[in-house]
Amino acid sequence: MMTSPKNLSKFWEWGRKIICVGRNYAEHAKELKNAVPTEPVLFLKPPTAYVKEGSPVIMPYYSNNLHHEVELGVVIGKGGRNISQACAMEHVHGYALCLDMTARDVQDKCKEKGLPWTLAKAFDTSCPISDFIPKDKIQDPHNLNIWLKVNDSLRQEGNTSSMIFSIPFLISYISKIISLEEGDLILTGTPKGVASVKEDDEMMAGIDNIISMKFKVEKQS
Repeated sequence: MMTSPKNLSKFWEWGRKIICVGRNYAEHAKELKNAVPTEPVLFLKPPTAYVKEGSPVIMPYYSNNLHHEVELGVVIGKGGRNISQACAMEHVHGYALCLDMTARDVQDKCKEKGLPWTLAKAFDTSCPISDFIPKDKIQDPHNLNIWLKVNDSLRQEGNTSSMIFSIPFLISYISKIISLEEGDLILTGTPKGVASVKEDDEMMAGIDNIISMKFKVEKQS
């Protein structure tokens, strides 16, 4: 009996990795006093970072400064290695609205010591995601308004046209280092306006009129 193909519209249930791109919007790099990169800054989150609407984002017990970063996520539908930029979009199955939740106080200490960002970026519930957005729902992923509000106050708003590195460039660059697999998610970076959330805050984020999502913040007990 043949096994049924994996359901890409529920990629978070079985996808094996989340590849994140840091500092892909110049204004965000500057607001954190980082140099604007000349090549992508990459880090990883495990699949246990996924959280869907209806469940809370849990602030890790070791952080007192949890930041929101709203991002466009790219869902890989066809795996590959050494993918050319010209063919890169053939590997995209769709998109998701994502948050890269960051323990900023922990990240600052890691940066000072030259240590990896794992504690700041990879904890459980550090990657809230929307429902899957089919590829044909988004005509141009490089011209989308993404926004985030906290308790109804607008914090982040930006357009994906401001990305330093385009989606085809990122897919090609990443695939030369890390093989891309069906169900992988690439987080493409956040616009300026990142700031902290506290216990009981409600975050709401959206892409144009295409999709929106809400998450409550809870503190790890």
